[in-house]
Amino acid sequence: MAESPTTWILTGSTGNFEATRELGFKLIGFKERRRKQALSMEVGDRIIFYLTKVMAFGGSVTITSDLFEDRDPVWPGKPGNPDPYPWRRETELELALPEDEWLPAETVKDDLEHIAKWPADHWKLAFQGQLRTISDADAALLMKRMRAAAGVKA
Repeated sequence: MAESPTTWILTGSTGNFEATRELGFKLIGFKERRRKQALSMEVGDRIIFYLTKVMAFGGSVTITSDLFEDRDPVWPGKPGNPDPYPWRRETELELALPEDEWLPAETVKDDLEHIAKWPADHWKLAFQGQLRTISDADAALLMKRMRAAAGVKA
């Protein structure tokens, strides 16, 4: 029996998310030090975007290509500390929420297995660092709630 695709949470700024939106969600980049994790991803895996500062989920894409290196600047990154996000994969849009429909993490934090690993008062630690995997149950819950936020049935 084939394993289900892995779902990854990609933590990034709203600026990086908007740059990805401007690209039609056809490309995603990973930080220099995330090469090993990016290599472990597979075509068909899902990426859910977690947006820092606003602490919300903005959408999801599916990976459609193998990993490649490209250092041309695409994403703004952190001011004063630019990262070319050189490890890249082509992607296909699954769901993109407009800013006014982003799913606040606060509304799902008590329902996610991933967050239960941290003390309740420090749940935000669950989204530090650029990449992490989540369970199939958490992926299904996030997709269901994001679709509901967007008014998408099922």
